[in-house]
Amino acid sequence: MKIKFRVILSISIIAVTTLMFVSCASDPDSSGLEYMPDMYRSPAIEPYVDYGEVRGRENKDLKLKRSAMIPPSGTIPYYGTDSATVALMMPYARKANVAMKSTHGMYDAVLTKENEYDFALADKNPLKLTSDNMGDLFDTGKKLFTANCAHCHGAKGNGNGPMVVSGAYVGVPDYANLTNLSDGQIFYSIYYGKGMMGAHNSLLDKREIWTLVHYIRKFQDTDYGTSQSAKALEAN
Repeated sequence: MKIKFRVILSISIIAVTTLMFVSCASDPDSSGLEYMPDMYRSPAIEPYVDYGEVRGRENKDLKLKRSAMIPPSGTIPYYGTDSATVALMMPYARKANVAMKSTHGMYDAVLTKENEYDFALADKNPLKLTSDNMGDLFDTGKKLFTANCAHCHGAKGNGNGPMVVSGAYVGVPDYANLTNLSDGQIFYSIYYGKGMMGAHNSLLDKREIWTLVHYIRKFQDTDYGTSQSAKALEAN
């Protein structure tokens, strides 16, 4: 009986000791082996939580990265050292009109009494379309348009998207009839919103919006983006 008790005790001590060692980790950020993560890790998204390691899956890119944090007003993300890219991604010089405070919910934006939509008439697309990059630009533009615009403007840009067909919205224009708009005015409309369309500056960065401007031009001109038009744009 004593021998059997000693054997059981020895096995128990070895098991507990082994368990303690395998539960440890050399990574100082690790909480050790998680036996029942569902008991103390909520499957719902929570703010300010480190999602670098959830349920045994580790994501080095998210490790110790803060979430749900809004950058301080006026700060500019780092875009590298390429001067053209940095210039493209600098804060937008045009301001929204004060009327958009109530119509488009721009309570925290720096507003102006001037109608800078008219000033945007002179703005050119700084994202140059060339014979080398137009394939990638139009592919990216199509993806952005499908995700952010097609539900109202339609896949063909004719203003006949699912939201319009359903009767939820009316008055969405056909891009083919807006050839009088400059690049800058199209950008301004997407950035700040226009009419019933809300602002997209929190959803898309400046490069993406200028990419959309190129893609929208294809709805207005079937030759836009051909090798001939690209060479003409490069020459300008």
